[in-house]
Order: sequence, then C-alpha cells, then structure tokens
Amino acid sequence: QVQLVESGGGLVQPGGSLRLSCAASGSIVSIDVMGWYRQAPGKERKLVAEITGGGTIRYADSMKGRFTISRDNAKNMVYLQMNSLKPEDTAVYYCIADRVATTSNVHSTSTYWGQGTQVTVSS
Repeated sequence: QVQLVESGGGLVQPGGSLRLSCAASGSIVSIDVMGWYRQAPGKERKLVAEITGGGTIRYADSMKGRFTISRDNAKNMVYLQMNSLKPEDTAVYYCIADRVATTSNVHSTSTYWGQGTQVTVSS
C-alpha cells in the first residue's frame, strides 16, 4: 500500500505565504505524477498543480505566478510554495500520486490521495 501525508497548512493573512509538503511512502516502485488539488466548502475538488517525474509541470490558470510546485523524486516528496495568498485560496489541499507502480503490482498503476491539509487565508 501507499500512504500520502501532507503537512504545512494553517492560517495565514492575505498576501502571506505557505509551503505545503507531501511525503509518499510504502512499497513504491515509481510515481509518474505528483500534485496538488484543492476543495473549497461546497465546491468541487480542482487541480492546483502537478509535476511529472521528468519535471513537466502544469498549473491551474489562477495559480500561475503565485504558486510553485516542486518534487524530490529520490524522497517521493512533492512541495507547493504558495505566495500572495488570497482569501479565495482557502480550501483543503490534497496531495495526489498518480500512476503509481508498487512492488506488489508493477504491471499496472493506481492513484492515491492524501487526507488533506487545511489552508485558511484570513485577516
């Protein structure tokens, strides 16, 4: 099995910054894509940013220029640096590991989610 554990959420004032971290552990052989989604109250879960093992990055349009995603392949970790935070960024942020191959099943892949970390932007 694979576990994803997020950290770094919290309360921050508008204009402030936070850095989220996500660590993947378990019987991992490879992870193709790691990323972040967010879900605000009463809304759908939406992509924030994702990054492949080769470093290809995709951001949601509203995050470009404010958020930066990075990854440490050796540690199976992904990070999200969030700057110039706005109240509308308030949400639960979820880490995702997509197309994960494990030692128990190297011939197919699965998707795993973390439990989420709350980010609240408020004065």
